[in-house]
Amino acid sequence: MIDVALLGIIRRWYIRDRISIREISRRLDISRNTVRRYIRSGAIEPSYPSRQSSSALDEFAPRLSAWLSAEAVKSRKQRRTLKQMFLDLRELGYEGSYDRVAAFGRQWKVGQMERVNSASKSTR
Repeated sequence: MIDVALLGIIRRWYIRDRISIREISRRLDISRNTVRRYIRSGAIEPSYPSRQSSSALDEFAPRLSAWLSAEAVKSRKQRRTLKQMFLDLRELGYEGSYDRVAAFGRQWKVGQMERVNSASKSTR
């Protein structure tokens, strides 16, 4: 990835100083195609991947996953809801919000559906 300072130099030389792409690539010792790509790109700021931060739920994730697995085999009427699991986590010391527990439950469910779908595809 090119840094913002180098991008500024390339654009300044090309637009303001009217230096050719070939000369810029020679001065900076980078490919002409790279210089051309960054001149044509409209992005001035580099884009970075979103930061992954730890969650208050990380400590309780294995336990919650085990609970969800255990509840998945029960009939619908016998299952605990995520709200009930959230309250149980609160008793164990979880200090986060219900939204994080619900998001974890949604992700877990999607993961289970993908496993089931991939397993059924491989048996065909």
